[in-house]
Amino acid sequence: MEFYDVLEKRRTYRDFSDRKVSDEILRRVINAAFKAPTNDHLRQLEFIVIRGQENIAKVIAPLAKNMAMFKELVSEVDESGDKDKMAMFADALPKQQKMLMQSGLLILPFFRQLTWPLLKPTEQSSLNYFASAWCALENMLLAATNEGLGTVFHIPVGDEAEQIKRIVHAPEGYEFLCLLTMGYPAENAFLPKQKDINIEERIHTNAW
Repeated sequence: MEFYDVLEKRRTYRDFSDRKVSDEILRRVINAAFKAPTNDHLRQLEFIVIRGQENIAKVIAPLAKNMAMFKELVSEVDESGDKDKMAMFADALPKQQKMLMQSGLLILPFFRQLTWPLLKPTEQSSLNYFASAWCALENMLLAATNEGLGTVFHIPVGDEAEQIKRIVHAPEGYEFLCLLTMGYPAENAFLPKQKDINIEERIHTNAW
């Protein structure tokens, strides 16, 4: 695909078919992460790839207790009055576990956090490794789109991150961004309406 076509087609999917993503495609998608800008030039990224619903279920077990909390978020969304946002959350919240298992492929992108603890930054630049890792993840999302895949991720809440790190035996000094799954979208996959943005209203020259 042309680059701007990839940007247009990059969407969040939460419904996947059972078609397997090949190792060759998976390697291409992960390789794209190493093409992103990086804070220390070393690209200290590591990836845990988990295949099979049984194996995935073991890793995402800490998510189960938070399902009630996710459901409570729906009421907060309702208060916003934005119908598009409400429709997205109404579809997304009940699928938090299912969407991570359905494609049979789960990826945990890890990065070195060499300075301050991730959740205790002393200044904005303390998050440089975190920011670089998200640049890498964006490359993966776009590469997956180019391969005809859909993607979705879950950002850990509460103590999920620490529990999952213990389950996968992650070494000290490494953090992970999210639980990322990718796969071939189901035929009836729900796609929320994208917000129409007037770019001219979002660009400010010299000052806001």
